[in-house]
Amino acid sequence: MKNSLTTSAHLQTPTPGVSDLASPPIAGLQIRDATAEDMIAVQAIYAPHVLHSSATFEETPPSVQEMQLRRERVLAQGLPYLVALINKEIVGYSYASSYRARIAYRFTLEDSIYLADGHAGKGLGKALLAALLARCDQGPWRQMIAVIAGTNNLQSIGLHRSLGFKHVGTQPSTGFKFNQWIDVVFMQRALGPGDTTLPDLQGS
Repeated sequence: MKNSLTTSAHLQTPTPGVSDLASPPIAGLQIRDATAEDMIAVQAIYAPHVLHSSATFEETPPSVQEMQLRRERVLAQGLPYLVALINKEIVGYSYASSYRARIAYRFTLEDSIYLADGHAGKGLGKALLAALLARCDQGPWRQMIAVIAGTNNLQSIGLHRSLGFKHVGTQPSTGFKFNQWIDVVFMQRALGPGDTTLPDLQGS
């Protein structure tokens, strides 16, 4: 549900504290923290996915103002919100968010990645996810969940596998969009030391 990518890769089991984050170089690529002004371009990237894709289960595109509020909520939790630029044009974005609101989930995150039309299959999604993981590996969080709409979304599934996620379950017919039922695939990867140590509960 949170990924606009739609090639499969061999399964890789995540190793706590170890990340294979290398991506092929993309000419002119820059990945940086998103600004409030970037949300105009981010909204323009996201809206077509809402209208024409099952990658998100939203059906009405949010406004630029709503996208700015969502970014602010991400940043308020100390989480990264990133944009990718090629030759100074924003062509994709990624961010981490809380997996669930209940307090016991506080060390678990969910990733979201969306690319502008015409930029899938070039390694951009992997670069964005790798950058997101590198940031989250340095924080207090211990697990990241990918929530992917459709068992046929092989590009997103393959992308996550290539960076250490493993399939942990599928919920059949959980979503309904475009007059069809949509399965939801769950993949998971350890962050930092994962579950090999207990978290620091001071201030958490």
